Amino acid sequence: MSEQAAVQGSLGRGVVAGVAGTAVMSAFQKLVEMPITGREESFAPANFAAKILPIEPKNEQERQRLNWVTHFALGAMWGSAFGIAGRAGLHGQKAVAAVFAAVYTGDVLLNTALGLYEPSSWTKRDLVVDVIDKLIQAEATGVIFDRISRSQSGGG
Repeated sequence: MSEQAAVQGSLGRGVVAGVAGTAVMSAFQKLVEMPITGREESFAPANFAAKILPIEPKNEQERQRLNWVTHFALGAMWGSAFGIAGRAGLHGQKAVAAVFAAVYTGDVLLNTALGLYEPSSWTKRDLVVDVIDKLIQAEATGVIFDRISRSQSGGG
């Protein structure tokens, strides 16, 4: 297999794992975190997309759709970071730590620079909820990526 094909395969596995990890995080949010915290659904993904793309939802249904599409697209991006980490030889908790540190920090910095986040105004609870939700996503994505990678290499 060529190096290019290996990189593409790793990125592809990462994207699949990222989408699946996002589904895990979404289920955790809806079934566990939001009932405990009483937090309403976040439209941060839709707000992000509307800020960087020439998209303006015309109604609530379009806003909801944009939110979910962007949510899963961003999850695919998290997954591609696992593909890169995997190519660099990182797996398991080392990959989760590296990807979470890089992607979560980048997420907060980018959204803050775009005027969408104001972390200095977040309560401790807001910060804990954000970190836990996204750490669940990173952990799930990492487990799924490693599992797919092992099955692709014949490691079971």
